[in-house]
Amino acid sequence: MVTYVVRRLITAALILLGASFLVYNLTALSGDPLEEFRASSAPNAKQLMEARAQLLDLETPAPIRYFKWLAGAAQCLIPFAGRCDLGTNLAGQPITEALGIALVQTLTLVTAATVLAILIGVSLGIITALRQYSSLDYGVTFMAFLFFSLPIFWVAVLLKEYGAIGFNNFLREPEIPWYVAALIGLAAGAVAAAAVGGEPKRRAVVGGSVFAFTTVVLVLASVTRWFRFPGLGLAVILIAGVGIAFATTVLVSGLQNRRALYAGLTAVGVGLVAYFPVQGLLNLATPLMVIILAVVTVGVGVGLGWAFGGYDRGQNMRVGGITAFLVGFVILLDRFMQAWPAYFDHSKIRGRPIATIGAETPNLAGDFWIEGIDSFTHLILPTIALILVSLASYTRFTRSSMLEVMNMDYIRTARAKGVSERAVVMRHAFRNALIPIATVVAFDIGALIGGAVITETVFSVRGMGFMFIDGIFHVDPNPVMGVFLMVSMTALVFNLIADLVYSALDPRVRVK
Repeated sequence: MVTYVVRRLITAALILLGASFLVYNLTALSGDPLEEFRASSAPNAKQLMEARAQLLDLETPAPIRYFKWLAGAAQCLIPFAGRCDLGTNLAGQPITEALGIALVQTLTLVTAATVLAILIGVSLGIITALRQYSSLDYGVTFMAFLFFSLPIFWVAVLLKEYGAIGFNNFLREPEIPWYVAALIGLAAGAVAAAAVGGEPKRRAVVGGSVFAFTTVVLVLASVTRWFRFPGLGLAVILIAGVGIAFATTVLVSGLQNRRALYAGLTAVGVGLVAYFPVQGLLNLATPLMVIILAVVTVGVGVGLGWAFGGYDRGQNMRVGGITAFLVGFVILLDRFMQAWPAYFDHSKIRGRPIATIGAETPNLAGDFWIEGIDSFTHLILPTIALILVSLASYTRFTRSSMLEVMNMDYIRTARAKGVSERAVVMRHAFRNALIPIATVVAFDIGALIGGAVITETVFSVRGMGFMFIDGIFHVDPNPVMGVFLMVSMTALVFNLIADLVYSALDPRVRVK
């Protein structure tokens, strides 16, 4: 294993060296960095040209400049040296500093979108594979490829128009007429009926129940002005917590393990008991405090699972820990909702909370909750745009992989031995279906670090993509090389991780 990793790292270093030489020279020779001054009639145009030429060292041929840049970049490999010189941009800012700022902006923008796209896409892929050729399968396939085919900039513009401008207008007077609520409920009922499958009677019952529930909830939200003064409360947290406990138990152990279910339900009860005492602590919340509370919450859930004992304490602990974490997240979401009216009425927001540009509201003063809501409102539209256009690949890869695995002999053998369907799908089929998905995820991580160039441009986010395009536009190799170095190293590392994951997912694969 060690020999394999070392050999891969040496190969990656050689590839990175050759690719960086090509990228640097192609960027340096792609245009004239002094073109904007040549056509300028400004009296100091000559001085500006000389300053730009000196800054970019244009008197030195591009291949020689590359080796100068490489000498500075090599200092980044010296541990604890504190000297990492990737040059400066045209504003005189060190590339290392600019990279740090751009990387934070990019990761903030696309990390949530990528994680959600993977989770949603893989889940839909499994469900559609198990319901092959059903109306749900056809519907998910159609919608996935529809959004995959749409240009990202057009999706972003539509989201700005209807998800930001339209929704902000709605929030002025958040009233939903009963017939609109009924139409939304009808659509939700139709989707639920298609998703549940089975006999027509079962579909009608589920669809009708979802239609009635959705319509009533929307009418009540309109009457109580919930969109202006949102909140969950103990009743909703209790219902959501019980549903989380049952769903987690089904996925982790199956409902036959009653001790695991009891551990999850007890975690829900502990969360409800701690709801009011923890509110005072949350009023003083900081990011570190929230992380500590999350760790404590998971620890309590794991401890409850261990306390219930039984034949498989590991399952109990997993169910308890996951349920406790998710219930804690619901309580945290409720606290954010409590801060929504203060954010909505803030002088910098002026009643239009859904943002269309930037990563934050300039000069917004507020506590942890106000700043958290501000970050969320700026991320929601680009996150939705990225999820919609990237969902198809995960859905289709997972579906095709699951269909291939489900037809294998060992799946039929497991069913013939009486193994539960949950164990067949989650333990035998899904694990082997993950192997090709790991490759797709590894490539997407590199694209994630590189930034969503078009999305960053539409939503005016100054991330890695913006930095890369700006360097090319001004024929400045330093920003381009900084982004290239970050993206290429990330892609190479995660491809190595993907190879190692193969051996963990499939015992027949051994890395030598």
